Amino acid sequence: MLRQLTAAPRSRAQLEKKLAEKGVPDEAAEQVLRRFTEVGLVDDAAYAEVLVRSQRLTRGLGRRALAHELRAKGVDDATAAAALEQVDDEAEEASARDLVARRLRSMGALAPEVQTRRLAGMLARKGYPQGLVMRVVREAVRQEEE
Repeated sequence: MLRQLTAAPRSRAQLEKKLAEKGVPDEAAEQVLRRFTEVGLVDDAAYAEVLVRSQRLTRGLGRRALAHELRAKGVDDATAAAALEQVDDEAEEASARDLVARRLRSMGALAPEVQTRRLAGMLARKGYPQGLVMRVVREAVRQEEE
């Protein structure tokens, strides 16, 4: 169990699942997890904040994709919402613009329609809102044409 925590931070739900896979009785697993929470080894709020920050920086994910990642890791909705508050609209737009600018550099030979479609698809898959996606992509493609 401690090996799971030393390799990388884990949510309480992930640890519960791992203990169940190992055949640990529910009552014993609950006692272990309660004690780990008391001493600070398991903290879903801190885990969610670190996950949001790292996934934004490394993968450039938008709020919707980050919320999906948190749900997949077993973080409850209230804790996820609190962690997602650190991503404001300006930060999300700046991330989207950065991703588009980086990808657009390698798309110079493509027609503007193709660039728009591919860039919009990339941002949509990364969880950015549709209105933001289209605005950022259209501006970037228009600037590239000029």
